[in-house]
Amino acid sequence: MMGNIDSVTFYFYIGMAILALWGISQAWISQSHTQTVHPFKAFAHLLAFYLAYLLIPLFFFSIYAGIQGYYSIHEAIFIFLLSGVLGYARFIEPHLIQVKTTRYQLNQDKSLDKPVRIALIADLHIGLFSGHERQLKQIVAKLNQQQPDLVVVAGDWTYEPEDKLTQELAVLREIQAPVYSVNGNHDEQYPGPPIQELLQHALMANQVIDIEGQIVEFDEFRLIGIGDLWAGKADMRFLPDLPQDKPWVILSHNPDTVDMVPQLPKRPLMLSGHTHGGQVELPWLTDYVMKRVSILGHKKGLYRHEQADVFVTVGTGLVGVPFRFRVPPTIDIIELV
Repeated sequence: MMGNIDSVTFYFYIGMAILALWGISQAWISQSHTQTVHPFKAFAHLLAFYLAYLLIPLFFFSIYAGIQGYYSIHEAIFIFLLSGVLGYARFIEPHLIQVKTTRYQLNQDKSLDKPVRIALIADLHIGLFSGHERQLKQIVAKLNQQQPDLVVVAGDWTYEPEDKLTQELAVLREIQAPVYSVNGNHDEQYPGPPIQELLQHALMANQVIDIEGQIVEFDEFRLIGIGDLWAGKADMRFLPDLPQDKPWVILSHNPDTVDMVPQLPKRPLMLSGHTHGGQVELPWLTDYVMKRVSILGHKKGLYRHEQADVFVTVGTGLVGVPFRFRVPPTIDIIELV
């Protein structure tokens, strides 16, 4: 019996070593194609992304090692639970894309003649961890299933992407509704590489309409794109000078931008992302980290402020760490009534 345990353990460690070498090589190769100003940082992030594959054999080996007595029962349970939770957060939850619908009365004086369905997505973070072909195809398929009247993307398209961004976004052409977009802080070098030109070309080539500083007219409301707060592009002092005969929907990446909305005759709705809903929901720790992400305390869902309401989507991508836990990626359908 002891010989069998030693043999299994030997092959387990050999397999782990081979898998680790593969992860290191993949991280190095991927980093070499990444648009980044911090190659070592990008390599370290990608290393965490690829070395997470070690969790899979560790998860199964912990069961065997506990049964055979190679680990104590407490060690086996701890490693089993830890590798299981981390494996779920790395390989499963980031792909469990949900669709949630929120009804919102845009014009407080009367209901719209016809409800308008806006699909809100944000924080795709195409690059180091997320936004690859499999996930983008899922997002596009779910968007088309919902048959929205329009799709809006509230920024943070990228997270140090590769130079083939135009090809990666090609699947967006299959969306069966007009797509409007603004940039987020990661698209504007806060932090991140200078990829504005690369992103602009990728969006234009794939029929995504950049509306930063632009107005889109609809029958019963107007949509306006506002630039990123951290990039210093969120000035809205001009809004009262624009036509006020129907309500405004404001698309802006950072929900704290709502604090800059001036008083308007009709209460506007802002659509935002940025917060990821915390991305990893842990007691106390997530709320502490969120204080640095949103000074006004935004996390997810609808918030009422003095001059406007803001809806915050948790987005679909990953940043910082390659995990989502208890905050699955989400497409929000805002049904204006």
